[in-house]
Amino acid sequence: MPSSVREAAYRRKFLENREENLFMGSYESFAAAEANAPPSKAVGYDNAEAAKTLYSHQLYFYDYPGLFWLSRALEEGMRSVFDLGGHVGIKYYAFRRVLPFPNDLRWTVCDVPGVVQTGQDLAVQRDATHQLGFTTDFHDATGYDVLYASGSLQYLPLRISEIIATLPIKPRRIVINTAAVHEEKTLYTLNSIGFAVCPYRIQHYDALLAELAEAGYKRRDAWRNEGKPIEVPFVEGGDKAFYAGCCFDLH
Repeated sequence: MPSSVREAAYRRKFLENREENLFMGSYESFAAAEANAPPSKAVGYDNAEAAKTLYSHQLYFYDYPGLFWLSRALEEGMRSVFDLGGHVGIKYYAFRRVLPFPNDLRWTVCDVPGVVQTGQDLAVQRDATHQLGFTTDFHDATGYDVLYASGSLQYLPLRISEIIATLPIKPRRIVINTAAVHEEKTLYTLNSIGFAVCPYRIQHYDALLAELAEAGYKRRDAWRNEGKPIEVPFVEGGDKAFYAGCCFDLH
């Protein structure tokens, strides 16, 4: 089958997708990817469908590196976690099943307004409001012990170093997990999550680690989330993307 026919077939699959995690296209910037999102679907997570989609609170194999460094943080006396892009608190609920959360833990999720409202309602239903809170402003991360970002950096228009630079008091520890990265370059694409299409940054891996070091942090650990697939078909180097994570502590 000619590549043009295969590309057209894949585009139809991408546009009609309801359940898979698919990627399409290559763009010069995050904004350019967003501008090229198909008009037939919502763009991003700030919509009613995203708020209704309650992702599983179970633990996945790729959660464990992040879970390890959060557990170490709690053992070291850290008591506040800023969960950047944490949806309705899915990692809070997943991790509290296996970690002895201290009573004075403060876990704050930062996400878009519609998702935050659903998260707040769910926290009331699950009697979690004594520990779990929500915000729509990433500037609220100032002064937290841990900034945790699981599978969220790729959806944010700002890079992690740009976010950190705005905080008067930087987090003591940064734990990143399942970040979309690339061996050779930064790639901007579109991600279909079924009910919507999102601009998506696949960041140059070495550049991600370097910008955290330049922001005043020292690397404690770095890992690949093996077994979690990602590929951008019909794009040069689109098969070299992977998911990774790291732990950095403030100098």
